[in-house]
Amino acid sequence: MPSATLDIGSEAGGLPYRSCVGIMLLNRYGLVFVGRRLPKWQDDRSAYIWQMPQGGIEKGETPREAAFRELNEETGVTNADVVGEIGEWLSYDLPPQLQGVAMKGRYRGQRQRWFAMRLTGPDSEIDIRPKDKKPEFDAWRWARIDEVSGLIVSFKRPVYETVVRRFGHLAL
Repeated sequence: MPSATLDIGSEAGGLPYRSCVGIMLLNRYGLVFVGRRLPKWQDDRSAYIWQMPQGGIEKGETPREAAFRELNEETGVTNADVVGEIGEWLSYDLPPQLQGVAMKGRYRGQRQRWFAMRLTGPDSEIDIRPKDKKPEFDAWRWARIDEVSGLIVSFKRPVYETVVRRFGHLAL
């Protein structure tokens, strides 16, 4: 079974990893928030990806601060508690055809710190249409934790499998 790479900050082909956070948002029933996004770099614009919220860490920000900011920016959620954290970086490389194209061509992939958060407010708090920037998702839904890894693009799947394995006990 493939697993996520534990990144130690290496670079390949002159391109670094982008430092990011990922958030597994769980509801009170142990279901996981997934948003549907249309990749900018994909030619077939009818192919959708479902993914958990994620995004870059800004200068001067801790991974935990970035996780709360990204969660709010992508889902509108402000009422959530951190219930788990993966203490090491998980990384993935973009496929060769996307290196130099995706992520403005500046990164070979991403290294991510993952947080599990429990939604403490109502589902009605979720709003994927931010007022001040372009939305990341065009739809969202709650998914069973055992289906989350199968919803993501293949090159991110080992990271998602690790996240599901490490946070699986929280979905019960």
